[in-house]
Amino acid sequence: MRRRTLTAATTLALVFSSVALCATPASANSSRPLAIQDARDTVVDGPHHRVYLSDTYNDRIVVTDYTGKVTATLTGLAQVRDLELSPDATTLYAAVEGADEIVAFDTATLRRTAAYPTGEKTAPSRLVLADGRLWFGYGDQWDSDLGAVDLTAETPTVTLGLAAGHDFASTPRLYADPDNPGTLLALDAGISSGPIIVYDISTGTPAVRVSADKGGFYKDADLTPDGRNVVVAGPGSRALTEYRLSDLAQVRTYPVASQPETVAVAEDGTVAATVLDTDDLGDTYVFSATDPTRPPSIRNLSHNWMPWGGHSTDWSHDGGTLFVLTGSAGAMQFNTLDAPRKYVATLKVDAPATATRGKSLTVKGSLASGLALPAGTPLTVTRTDLESPKGKSLGTRTLGAAGAFSFKDTPPAGGSVKYTVTYAGDATHTAATASDTVAVSRVTPALTLNNNGKVYAYGTDVAFAAHLGTTYKNRSVEIWADPFGADKPKKLVKTGKVNKSGNLWVTLDMSRDTTLTAVFKGDARYAPRTVKATAYAKVKVSTALTKHYKTGKIGGTTYSYFHKNTDAIATTTMTYYKGRKQRLQLQVYSGGKWYDSASEYFALGSNGKSAVNLGHAGKSGIRARVRSSYVNGSSGDSVNSTTYGAWKYIYFSN
Repeated sequence: MRRRTLTAATTLALVFSSVALCATPASANSSRPLAIQDARDTVVDGPHHRVYLSDTYNDRIVVTDYTGKVTATLTGLAQVRDLELSPDATTLYAAVEGADEIVAFDTATLRRTAAYPTGEKTAPSRLVLADGRLWFGYGDQWDSDLGAVDLTAETPTVTLGLAAGHDFASTPRLYADPDNPGTLLALDAGISSGPIIVYDISTGTPAVRVSADKGGFYKDADLTPDGRNVVVAGPGSRALTEYRLSDLAQVRTYPVASQPETVAVAEDGTVAATVLDTDDLGDTYVFSATDPTRPPSIRNLSHNWMPWGGHSTDWSHDGGTLFVLTGSAGAMQFNTLDAPRKYVATLKVDAPATATRGKSLTVKGSLASGLALPAGTPLTVTRTDLESPKGKSLGTRTLGAAGAFSFKDTPPAGGSVKYTVTYAGDATHTAATASDTVAVSRVTPALTLNNNGKVYAYGTDVAFAAHLGTTYKNRSVEIWADPFGADKPKKLVKTGKVNKSGNLWVTLDMSRDTTLTAVFKGDARYAPRTVKATAYAKVKVSTALTKHYKTGKIGGTTYSYFHKNTDAIATTTMTYYKGRKQRLQLQVYSGGKWYDSASEYFALGSNGKSAVNLGHAGKSGIRARVRSSYVNGSSGDSVNSTTYGAWKYIYFSN
C-alpha cells in the first residue's frame, strides 16, 4: 500500500547517502499544526517532495510539503480511505469508499484523470497496486471481499469476489511490492482469529499460497524492502512482529512498551513504529535494521495518546526523514524527524540554588540515552554572567561512570550565573544541551535620596541628590519623578554617572507632591538597589475683597471697609486641578477673640478662580475675616499639600 520502487542506482545512492547522514550532525526536527480531523493513510511522494494524507472525515486529500505545510487540497472525495502511489510517482490512486469508486490523480497537476466505479454499495476502502492491477478490499464486516481493477486492459475492468474462498470478517488490508511480483498480502484485521493471507496473483486470479492465524486485530503493517517479509503492528499489544511471506513463520519481534498503532519500514530496513503511549513514556520507536540486539531509539513527540485507526507514520523517499502525525480531532501535528535513527540524548544540569561570589561551587548532572554513552564522552561548559553576558567557555569536561558528571567553578561575578553544558552528538546520538542558574551573592550598596518629607511653596526649584556609595564598575544612577495625580505619569528625569562625591543632582520645579526614585542597576559585585523619597508642594492661593469703599488700619491690621448694607465679595485664585475646590473660612471678632462663623467648599473654575458673596452685616462696628485654603483630600484631590491662604479683614461701618 505504501511500498516505493527504487532502481538499483537509486538503491546504491541511498546506501551511500545513509552513510553520509550518520557521519554528519542532524538538523533540527520540526512540528507544524495540521488542521485535519484524522488521517486514514499517508503516502510520501519523493520526486515531488510531498506527503498525501487522506482526511476521511472531511472527504478530502490534504497535500503537504516535507514540513507539513499544506500546499493543496483535493476535495469532493466522500469518505476517502487508502492511497497508493504508482512506482513512477506520476499517479496517485485513492479508494473513495462513500462514492463506490477508485479515482486517479496526475501528481504533476493534481487533477483527477480517471475514476473506476467498483459497484453500488461496494464501499472500497483498502488499496494496493501490484502486477498491473489495482487490488482493493471492499464491503463491510462479513460482507467484505477482494476486488481488482485491471489497468493493463485497453478499457480497465473491475472484477469482484476474488477472495479465493476466504470469508473475510472485515475489509482486508492489502500490501504488495514490485520486488516480490505475483504476491499479494491480505490481513483480516477485524477479528481475533483473523489470519494473514498470502495470495499468488501471478495469473491475475488470486490463489491462496499460505494462510495462518496470527492473532488478528492487526493495527497496521508494512513490507520489508525486498517485499518478502511483513512487519505487523500486533497481534499482541506489546510488540511488532515480522513474518516471512513464504511460510508466515515468525522472523523477529520488535518490543514496544505500549499498544503499537502504526509501522513503516525504510528502504534500508529500519523499522519505525508509533504506540498508543497511554503512560506518556515514549510514543515513537525506531529499530536498527542491522543490529537486532540494539535497543530502539525512542522519542516522546506528544504528551497525548497517539492517533489510532490509520496509517500515520511514513519515511521519506530516501529513508533519511521520518514523518509522524500526533494529536487528533482537527488538532493534529505534522512532525518531521531529520535524524530518526539517532538516539535521543538527554542532559540534566543541577547547580546550587545560591552561592557566594568568589567561593567554589559544584555543578552536577547526567547525560542519558537509550544507547548509553561511554565514560570520557566530552562535554563543553559555558558560564554566562554579568561579566560575560555572551558566555565564557570553561573548557571541556568528560562524562563519568553511569552517565554522571560534575565540575567545580568559582564565579567571579554575582547575580544570576548560568552554567550551560553541551553534548555535540555523534553518529548515533543527537546533540543535547541543558543549563541551570545560580543566584550568586552581591554586596548591597549605599544609596540615598535627600529632601524626603520636606514641604515646599508652589513653584519652588528644588535640587535633589541621589548619593551612591562604593560599587565595583557601575557608577550610573537613574532618577525618576512621579508627580501625584493620574494625569502625569512617572518619567525619567536624570540618568548618568555620579560625581566624585557619589552624587547625581537634578532640579525639579515643585508644583505637586512628587515621589522620586533613585535606581542603581547593579554590577558584577554589587546588587541592584532602589530607594524612594517624597517631597511635597503647596498650592498657590490668594484672596481678594471687592465692593469696599476704602482700606484702613485697626490696631496695626489692614481692613477693607464696607458700608453696613453692602455685600462683601471674596474672590479666590488658586492653582487649578480638575475637580478642585477651595475651602472658604469666615470668622467674626467679639470680646477680643476671633470666633468661627462659617466654612464651606466652593468649586474652582477652569481659570482657578472662585467668587463668593459673603453678604453684609446690616449694622456698623462689625469686624470679620476670611481666608481660602486647599485641604489635601477634602478639596477634591490629593496632589498637593494642605495650604492655608492669608486672612483678609473686613469692617462694616455706617
